[in-house]
Amino acid sequence: MASIFGHGIAAFTIAKVASKKASIGLVVLAILSSILPDVDVLAFNFRIPYESPFGHRGFTHSILFAIIWALCICVLFGKQRKMLYFLVILFSTLSHGILDALTTGGKGVGFFIPFDNERYFFPYQVIKVSPIGVERFFSEWGLQVIFSELKYVFLPCALILIFKLLINRLLKED
Repeated sequence: MASIFGHGIAAFTIAKVASKKASIGLVVLAILSSILPDVDVLAFNFRIPYESPFGHRGFTHSILFAIIWALCICVLFGKQRKMLYFLVILFSTLSHGILDALTTGGKGVGFFIPFDNERYFFPYQVIKVSPIGVERFFSEWGLQVIFSELKYVFLPCALILIFKLLINRLLKED
């Protein structure tokens, strides 16, 4: 998996690109939604195998899960901006599986569970897979993860946010 930092910055970027007036609440929900799919690591505690649809990178990484979660959040928190909440939460949740499918480890992502239990990676796997567990993260391996995320997640997100800022300023001048 990518680290929670990579998932969080992707969700922050999605929220800020979707709306220049994205509320702090929406940004926080987006970041939490981008991290939520990894709740499936609890499956290891219940001896649910990785390959199970409910194992790591299974159902909680699926498109269906992202849709259900986004619908719940938009109904609970969306008020008059339901479509904005739905789309930001949907793409933030989906971004988790997308980043995981770009990592160098694991057994793939179950994007289409429950309709197809196959796990998928993207052909271009560039993000160093993050170790599971805080103590393992603070190591040489964790440092390699941070460097790969700086290059393949943080830098692209920063460029997108800078581009968005410049466009907003140009449009404001008209």
